[in-house]
Order: sequence, then C-alpha cells, then structure tokens
Amino acid sequence: MKSKKQISLFVAVLAIIVNTAIAQEVKPRPTKPENGGSLKTITDVSGSSQNDPQMAMKRMPIGGGLSEEWSVYSGELKFQELPYSYDALEPVIDKMTVEIHYNRHHRSYYNNFMNAIKETELTKMPIYHIFAQISEFSDAVRNNSGGYFNHALYWDNLSPKGGGEPKGELAESIIKQFGSFKDFTDKFNTAAKTRFGSGWAWLSVDFTNGELFISSTANQDNPLMNNAERMGVPILALDVWEHAYYLNYQNKRADYIEAFWKIVNWEMVEKRFKQAQKK
Repeated sequence: MKSKKQISLFVAVLAIIVNTAIAQEVKPRPTKPENGGSLKTITDVSGSSQNDPQMAMKRMPIGGGLSEEWSVYSGELKFQELPYSYDALEPVIDKMTVEIHYNRHHRSYYNNFMNAIKETELTKMPIYHIFAQISEFSDAVRNNSGGYFNHALYWDNLSPKGGGEPKGELAESIIKQFGSFKDFTDKFNTAAKTRFGSGWAWLSVDFTNGELFISSTANQDNPLMNNAERMGVPILALDVWEHAYYLNYQNKRADYIEAFWKIVNWEMVEKRFKQAQKK
C-alpha cells in the first residue's frame, strides 16, 4: 500500500497538472447557450473578445460586402472556372502549380464543403452567414468552406495583365490608411512572411468603420469568420500555403510574395473595395 506521504505527493502533482491545463486554455470557444438563449461574447484571459455571431451578421454590409454571386444559398454554389489558362501567370506562377492548385486543392475544398453541408440547414444559408457563425460548426465546414471561398478570391485577384499600383478611391484609401503604396506593400509582405505554417494574408475593409486593414489567418480561415482577430470584407487575398508556390520557389516564400505584386488584378480589388462599402 502507498504511504500517506506518497498519496499527498500524488495529489499535489495532479493539482499542478490540472491548474496548468486551465491556465493554458486562453481562448475558449463559444458554446451553445441553455434554454435557447442567445450567444454571449466570451472573453479570454488576455482580455480580447471572441466575436458574437449575431453581432457579426448585424455589422456585415449588405450581402456580406461581397459580389452578388455569394448571396445564393451555399447548397447552390458552383465551382468557378479559372479566369485564365493554367500558364497565363508565368513566370510568376508556373503552369503546373496553377493546374494542381486549382484543379486538385481548390476543387477538393469545394467538393468537401458540399459534402460537409449536405442535408443540413447550412445548404440554405449564404456562405458569409456560415462564416459569421463558424465557431458553431464542425472543422470540416470551417476548413472546406474557407478553402473554397479563399481560393476563389485568390484566383480572381490575379491576372496576367496585372501589376502596377491601384488607382482611384482604393489608391486614396491605401495612402490615407498606410501612408504610401510602398508602406502598404511592406506591411502586407510582413504579414504574409511571418504567418507561421500555412495560411493567408489579407487586405480587408473593417465592418464597423470602413477602414482598410491588413491581417493574416491560419489554415483556411478568413476575416469574414467570427473567430478572426479583426473582422472585415476581404478584398485582396494571398495564399501562403506551400502548395501555392513550392514548385517555383521551394522554401523561398519571400520571393513568391515579392513576385505576387506583378500579377495583382487591381481592377478586381477596387471592385471588391467598392462592393464592401455598400450599406
């Protein structure tokens, strides 16, 4: 039999383990309320708040600030055609990378998203409503809805005739918010380069005040999701998963990010910018 001293030591060690686990749980996810009540904003130990799904949808611009194609029910969404040939983005992104990225990775996210929401109420919700409540849904819905949507934005904000600098209202807003176009690209590049592991860099329009802001998200998350540090309508997307650049750039993510600006479709980005401002 164990001595009292051994038992006391065991209890003390167990208490330390439990307390350590509690201390490391810095970001609890919202749970479904009892008695049909509404979700409350949950604050983590660092003092920041998780976004309330109901508040997120109230703050969203009409149509989620997105183009009309995203306002249909999610069950009716189609897999978009690539707006150019596989080799059109060379030499910045090679033909094989585009073909594999689009026809395997992107298509798989779409197929898996459709399977994840099949025969559920999510088929009757626009995708931005799903994003606004993403913390309530499964990882399969979260990862595949994001992967499908994020890639659609990514392909559309690239063009073989892209590059240069934005014009008009978007250019004015970038200068107002970041000081200069160079300051903007430097900050965006930093967000993309410092994203640990796989993820995305974004330029978005804030829901609450209409300001432009730069952010990065892990995996297939995006700024429309209620788990984002700052929510907004994404207008420029950069994929920094290795499959987006590895055949050309290997581990040189920074070179891929610098080359990205040669193929940005600023006309599309400005179109999204104006759409995001509609109330």
